[in-house]
Amino acid sequence: MHDFDPSLPEHLVRRDFLKKLAAASTAAWMTGEPRAIWAKSGDKVTHPPAKADACILLWMAGGMAAPDTFDPKGYLPFEKGLEVKRMLSTFPAINTSVDGIKICQGLENIAQVMDRATLIRSAVQPDLGSILHSRHQYHWHTGYVPPQTVACPHIGAWMAKVLGPRNPVMPAFINIGQRLEGVGESEELKAFTTAGFFGSEFGPMNLPFPEEAAQSVKPPKGMDANRFANRDRLFRKLVDQSPQREFMSDYQQESMLRSMDNAYRLLSAKEREAFDITLEPKESYAKYDTGRFGRGCLLARRLVEAGTRFVEVTTEYVPFFQWDTHKDGHTTVEAMHKEIDMPIAQLVRDLEAKGLLDRTLIIIASEFSRDALMEGKPGSNANDQTTFKVDTLSEMKHYGLHRHFTGGTSVVMFGGGVKKGHLYGETADERPLIATKNPVSVMDLHATIMTAMGISPKTEFEIEGRPFYVTEDGKGKAVTEIFG
Repeated sequence: MHDFDPSLPEHLVRRDFLKKLAAASTAAWMTGEPRAIWAKSGDKVTHPPAKADACILLWMAGGMAAPDTFDPKGYLPFEKGLEVKRMLSTFPAINTSVDGIKICQGLENIAQVMDRATLIRSAVQPDLGSILHSRHQYHWHTGYVPPQTVACPHIGAWMAKVLGPRNPVMPAFINIGQRLEGVGESEELKAFTTAGFFGSEFGPMNLPFPEEAAQSVKPPKGMDANRFANRDRLFRKLVDQSPQREFMSDYQQESMLRSMDNAYRLLSAKEREAFDITLEPKESYAKYDTGRFGRGCLLARRLVEAGTRFVEVTTEYVPFFQWDTHKDGHTTVEAMHKEIDMPIAQLVRDLEAKGLLDRTLIIIASEFSRDALMEGKPGSNANDQTTFKVDTLSEMKHYGLHRHFTGGTSVVMFGGGVKKGHLYGETADERPLIATKNPVSVMDLHATIMTAMGISPKTEFEIEGRPFYVTEDGKGKAVTEIFG
């Protein structure tokens, strides 16, 4: 692990981070086959009984403010002269289908399905020196603080590797909604949206635009089967004879070729219809059609129905956009409520109606929360990255939670064996809004997710002569209290 100097200018911290990530990613191509430790020692890891067969991660990229979504605090409406220190939540609380659980106005549809959910209000993250979205997203998705000397697998890749596909035709890991080129910190995003040292066959199929997903599983227009088969054969030859071949281990090359086999097999399978959201009945489609994220939720549902193991649907991280509310916080979050509310609730209802919710773990999460005054958590020396600093409100753009906060974050889970209508943990009602009961670290949250999926938090592989665990050092402990 590398400790970053928080006194450095932000662009230098990011540049240093990028160099180290690039080195680890390049090194991944040289690694040999990762081997399960128990396979060498004969001491097999005992996996827990699986409570879920599939997992859908609904990723609120950019820092979803808990006090404006799932953990409402004292509410004061916008008015000129309002002191910022009095601003806790910028949306009033509303009732849900569970007595004693309130969430924020704008999430009325999710409120109606909270009786199927466990709401964790006490997730916490480390500050990591300088609070970068890229670093915290990497940490959340891999379980490891970056940069590392090896390319760490995404949690979806762990599920693909350890559990295998639910349907051999369908990709085990699909990532929906995130462009990996030309949208801000693209290199950092690519660093964790991979299978790392596990190899290409366990990495994600990336579908940035749900409405275009069907095209990704069809041969190019006008190309007959013979011509496409010839192109596939020539492409394999190109991979084998590439100048980069000398920088790729035999295992990594074979993994890439196997991933191509998997993709080619899907092109002629009936399951590819799952990728075509235009086949959805109009009335159903309309309930998801709130934007790219909403259509991504529809696509995720169809993919899980067809046998995909792990799907991530993201609101997409773009600096100063969507959940990255460094300005116009309230107005921006109001728009985000409209984009996520109906699709998430409908996803829960549809999976329940199809008899799939109990065996599908749905997770709503973000890299950290937000606060009006505090960057990080009490005692943090992290750089304040907000674009303005005011003591009292004079414009609507000042009204909102603009600073990164790591001391208390909300995570919502549906299905997958979690209790229904359950509240776990709490945060303070007055600033600082830190977790005051049952804090849950990223490590323990991962252990909980893996346990639900039937994977021991102590699962380890040997890579380049060293052990590597699904939770850091195998020390993650599942929060068993949330399971029914």
